[in-house]
Amino acid sequence: MAINKAMLAALKAISYTSDHLFDIKKNYRLQRQLISAAHRNYLKPLYRSWDEQVDCGGHRVPVRIYSPPQQGNHPILLFFHGGGWVTGNIDSYDRVCGDMARLTGRTVFSVDYRLAPEHPFPAGLEDCYAVARHLYAHISLFNVTPDQVTLIGDSAGGNLAAALSLLARQRGEFMPARQILLYPATHYDHSEHSPFPSVRENGRDYLLTAQKVQDYMELYEPDPQKRRSPLIAPLLAEDLSGQPKTLIITAEFDPLRDEGEAYGRRLQAAGVSAEIHRLKDALHGFISLPPGFLPVKQCYALINRFLAR
Repeated sequence: MAINKAMLAALKAISYTSDHLFDIKKNYRLQRQLISAAHRNYLKPLYRSWDEQVDCGGHRVPVRIYSPPQQGNHPILLFFHGGGWVTGNIDSYDRVCGDMARLTGRTVFSVDYRLAPEHPFPAGLEDCYAVARHLYAHISLFNVTPDQVTLIGDSAGGNLAAALSLLARQRGEFMPARQILLYPATHYDHSEHSPFPSVRENGRDYLLTAQKVQDYMELYEPDPQKRRSPLIAPLLAEDLSGQPKTLIITAEFDPLRDEGEAYGRRLQAAGVSAEIHRLKDALHGFISLPPGFLPVKQCYALINRFLAR
């Protein structure tokens, strides 16, 4: 469904009000509560899930595992949720991950990594890395092979998936075979100086504003120079060779659209197999919509085609 004038006016009003009346830097705890309440799954789930924990240097990282309804051994999707590294958790993404397991026929591992600003970079990334390392070290328990594990994340979670793949290449303990990045953040600058037109074209009127992205990133890493690290801004990595086969899906009306697509082109230039798809009329965060919405249907069609290869 195309965005008509009435819908655009409503989006502009909501975006303006949110930016001018709700300071994410001061009110991130409240936003966490609002997001958790808005996405609470009140219905009896149509999937089976259970909770585990993974040790990570003195603390334990919660992981929720979702089993698809089909019988048998299933490849694994290791999922990192969005929320600007500041909001979101495995509860707010509970329905999304349940749908993901059902619609892909994969077992989904959802990681409840630590959030900024209480735990700034690289805490969340290290949590994701610890869970991935644990999964690869015990892969035989799940009756699958390492190449049957795919990293997947949306927004900040897509950023974490891309950064984890870079970190895995650096450390050499394991290497993901595939990654799926849904409207990922890949650059450090979302101000008026951004090199990407989508930050200016879509940065004011489509719910996720460029100002919000910049605020989230400053909470994640307060030091402007450190935000240029490839583990925060993967697009700045000098060498992207040897990265996993990649599927990147962006949204037409998203300030992060162009940097996600630019990352895909950088991967292709480095000799990595990378697909880039832009969903028409879609907004940032569409994966959290119910499965009947067109962008969600289109997204899972692309994901399943990518996974089947």
